[in-house]
Amino acid sequence: MNKYKGLWKWMIVPMVIMQLGIFMDYWGDLRENAFSVHVHYWTGTAWYLFLIIQPYFVTHGQIERHRTVGIIGMFLAGGVCLTAVSMLHRDIASADKSMAQPERFGPFEPWFFFGVAAVEIVMMVAFGFAVIMSIIHRKEIENHSWWLISTVFLIMMPALARGAQFVYIWMNFQQMPNVDIMIPGYISQFIILGLIVAAAWKFGTLRHPATYLAVAVNASVLFLEPIGRSATVESILRAIIKS
Repeated sequence: MNKYKGLWKWMIVPMVIMQLGIFMDYWGDLRENAFSVHVHYWTGTAWYLFLIIQPYFVTHGQIERHRTVGIIGMFLAGGVCLTAVSMLHRDIASADKSMAQPERFGPFEPWFFFGVAAVEIVMMVAFGFAVIMSIIHRKEIENHSWWLISTVFLIMMPALARGAQFVYIWMNFQQMPNVDIMIPGYISQFIILGLIVAAAWKFGTLRHPATYLAVAVNASVLFLEPIGRSATVESILRAIIKS
């Protein structure tokens, strides 16, 4: 238990990274965001807060409160998944709009949105699996804790990548629309992979299945472009997601 005494402080780090990444994308056009965007943003933010307060409760003798909030957290985890899945149709709609109005979307071509939809499905499945594994191993402190901790890395990409893209476009505005939008995406993924390895090393879980899962999922995002350009992937996404 002493090993996780200061875990709640470390969990503030991914929370701050996520908030900085999504800041301009969410708060920059707050009034224009759809209701589903608001719900997903706040459920995601609540999940990060959940992973800060839970380690604090359990390492400061507040076991009953930890268990009660844990039950609420499982409901919250379902909300994170469902709100993310419910917004996938926006990716397909954006792909169609970028095809019809390329001058409006600049470097964001249709393949980008198809790729994002595909990798977000993978992330949400992995997120749900990690939460289920944390429930199965709820009586094993290390397993339970690390499966839950891994979830922050499984859903960090959308926020961090948006922030990196905003900065990258601002820095290369003179070259618009001839900007390789995947460069900030690659940078984001290497940052996340670095954070996973650093956190796993600190808590002695480099060989934990949750670490392998988080690394595999984030490594797969590096292939977003070929995935998004695949006609087969596009056909599957259009078949299961209605824009």
